[in-house]
Amino acid sequence: MQSSLFNADLINLLPYDGEAYYWGSIFNQVEANNHLQNLLETIEWKNDQLIMFGKPIVTKRKVAWYGTEPFLYRYSNSVKQALPFTPTLLLLKQTIETISNETYNSCLLNLYHTGEEGMGWHSDAEPELKKQGAIASISFGAERRFLFKHKSTQEKKDIFLHNGSLLVMKGATQDHWQHQLPPTKKVKDLRINLTFRTIAI
Repeated sequence: MQSSLFNADLINLLPYDGEAYYWGSIFNQVEANNHLQNLLETIEWKNDQLIMFGKPIVTKRKVAWYGTEPFLYRYSNSVKQALPFTPTLLLLKQTIETISNETYNSCLLNLYHTGEEGMGWHSDAEPELKKQGAIASISFGAERRFLFKHKSTQEKKDIFLHNGSLLVMKGATQDHWQHQLPPTKKVKDLRINLTFRTIAI
């Protein structure tokens, strides 16, 4: 059971080897849409540049990396240096820290222009991250399907992430589970995802 400002009886979405809790929408639709517009206008979005199979790839989705300090973050053979938190990001960080009873010092943002942009199977287990630290994911914009897959058993769990919603992964989740945002042609609208996390200092 996970304590919460909103709900003291959240159910763990994962059957074993990890913890994932979904609060649903923690912002009303007006608040969520206002945050979406603010993030579109104030975040320094850039296309992600990755190395896959030895070749440089520029993604259609855009990303940004922010933190309380200029943390370096390495994934998919690329390195990013955190920009200072904006006032909106600080407000969102404080909000989810209160709700989730966790603390965070950095945030990776992804901008998906349509449902055809997604993210393949992966775990957020980079060495810079706090071991088994909580990762809080806020979604603004289009509703998207989100999947978990156990690394050993291949068992899958899925959930739809709604506008203004909060999902928190913690404990051994990244050790034993991968997650994915599958692409879909059914979704035409954009989505912004913020994953607040903790860089080990």
